[in-house]
Amino acid sequence: MDPSLAIETSGLSKHFSDNIAVVDLSLRVERGEIFGFLGPNGAGKTTAMKMLLGLISPTAGEGRVLGAPLGDLEARRRIGFLPEHFRFHEWLTAEEFLTLHANLYHMEQEYLSQRIPELLELVGLTAHAHRKLRTFSKGMLQRIGFAQALLNDPEVVFLDEPTSGLDPMGRRLVRDITRDLRAKGTTIFLNSHFLSEVEVTCDRVAFIKEGAIVHTATLDSLTNGELHVAVRARNLTPEARQGLTHWCRNLQVEGDQLTFQLDSEDQLPLVNRYLAEQGVDLYTVQPKFIALEDLFLKIIGEGESSDPREVSGNLET
Repeated sequence: MDPSLAIETSGLSKHFSDNIAVVDLSLRVERGEIFGFLGPNGAGKTTAMKMLLGLISPTAGEGRVLGAPLGDLEARRRIGFLPEHFRFHEWLTAEEFLTLHANLYHMEQEYLSQRIPELLELVGLTAHAHRKLRTFSKGMLQRIGFAQALLNDPEVVFLDEPTSGLDPMGRRLVRDITRDLRAKGTTIFLNSHFLSEVEVTCDRVAFIKEGAIVHTATLDSLTNGELHVAVRARNLTPEARQGLTHWCRNLQVEGDQLTFQLDSEDQLPLVNRYLAEQGVDLYTVQPKFIALEDLFLKIIGEGESSDPREVSGNLET
């Protein structure tokens, strides 16, 4: 058991009759990091999360959360969870709803008198504390759900599509809160179909396909490791083009448009200098690191989504 790990699994699998939902899931999530879990529809993300939470039992394998076996009651007291498809008590007010969940944790009333107003303020719902949840918009329900997930000041928070239904301001709020949680050492395990949110929030991500993890890496190594460059130039001779292959990969030339890939941003000045020395007239040079959306398609496979919009905006579990 590694004390630096918040979540650790080995060979975790779940079968439903003839359907294999998750197979050989092996994860190591460090304490205090924001860990993204990405995959197409039906990849097994939510099933994996439910096993980690102890809501369903694995068919095979083992895992630990906060150093305890999956489902351990004492460990679950230190875990927060926001499900994607929640069913809240619509006849309760926001304050009553949080009080109900706090009572399930057997929290002291003195603590609650401070904690509940604090959380309502955190998620921007102070003015709506006494409104019944049936009058809340989807975005407001998402916010009160997020507050519920933080009631017990958890050491690990599982968030399943936490920005679903939120407007850009709401997504920014969730992003800021998760970063603040990380700053104080809280671990965040995040399922999200908003790849742009994952890209600016997570420290590491795992890509899951057909129930199995196919790739795990830090965000920096994914998005900063491959530089795509578009150049508009003239007088590019065959000799100059051949010389570019010393640095460039996937070199393509169409008229005065030149595109290629570099392994490092540090190579870009060398390429510019080389082209100038070869007498090439440079009009524009546009470097761009590969986006997480492109990486998703590259790692998972473009055939997983017939509509590109499903990758950036609708990758539900």
